[in-house]
This record gives sequence, C-alpha cells and structure tokens, in this order.
Amino acid sequence: MKDTRFYADPNNSIGYLTRIAFRAFSRALEERTAPHGVSSGQWRFLRVLWREDGLTQRELSRRVGMREPTTVIALKSLERSGFVERRKQTDDRRKMHVYLTPEAKALEAVLMPAVAEVNRIALAGLTEAEIEVLRRALAQVGRNLSPAAVDEFPTDSAV
Repeated sequence: MKDTRFYADPNNSIGYLTRIAFRAFSRALEERTAPHGVSSGQWRFLRVLWREDGLTQRELSRRVGMREPTTVIALKSLERSGFVERRKQTDDRRKMHVYLTPEAKALEAVLMPAVAEVNRIALAGLTEAEIEVLRRALAQVGRNLSPAAVDEFPTDSAV
C-alpha cells in the first residue's frame, strides 16, 4: 500500500479520479436528459423505476443510494414534473409506492440511448477486457466502502 505522500497528488487518488469521472458522466448525461425536462437527480430515480415500477419509497431510496428525506424531496420534484405518482396501498397504508406515469415510461425509449452514448464516449479507447476489469474493480471498491449495501453495485453499465 502506498504511503500518504503518494495520495497527496490528486492524480494518484482513486477517490479524486472517481469524483472527476462521476462529475463528467453527470454533465454529459444531463446535457442529453435536460432537453426532455429530466435533471440528473431525477434520472437516478427514473432509471431504477424503469427496471421495477411500483417500489416503495424506502426501497427506491435504498436502490438509488440516497437517504429517505432526500428521496422524498426528489419524488416531489418528479411528481411536479409529471413523471411519477405516489400511492398508498390498500393492504398497508403506511407504505407509499412510486409509479411511473405514461410520460415517464415513454421517456425510457428516448433517454436510454443517451446513457448508452455517454458510456460509449466514456469508454472509448478501452478494450472489452479493460471495461470488464474496470466494472468489477469499481463494484468491489463500492462494496469495500459500503459493506451493508452489497447488492447496490450491479454489473450493468448504466450511468
């Protein structure tokens, strides 16, 4: 393991490099989603709901990796934008489930190609083997830093 002087240079810090890459991913994606009225914060929730609509607020919060109060604020924004509806279930009125509107469902076909494009741009110059190593390494780093959230690090390439 390197000593602290090595990590004093930001270019040697995995945390710094990951942050810079994340910000670049976010900017590139938001350039493509914003014209459709979708912010980067909203994107994270839509992406999860496209895979499984009707999750509870708590489960959605867990899958997006945000605290519940932050999720509530994001869901209010998504509701105002006409992308989700929150409904209490008749069998358990304590749980609030989140459902995509038809407008949000239609956006999947428009926005998923944008995420594929951002990934293509980001991964240009890397071989398939390097991409797989990168994917596995980032997932392992995430598991190391959040051991209780092992299943939050999927193997797909969604931004």
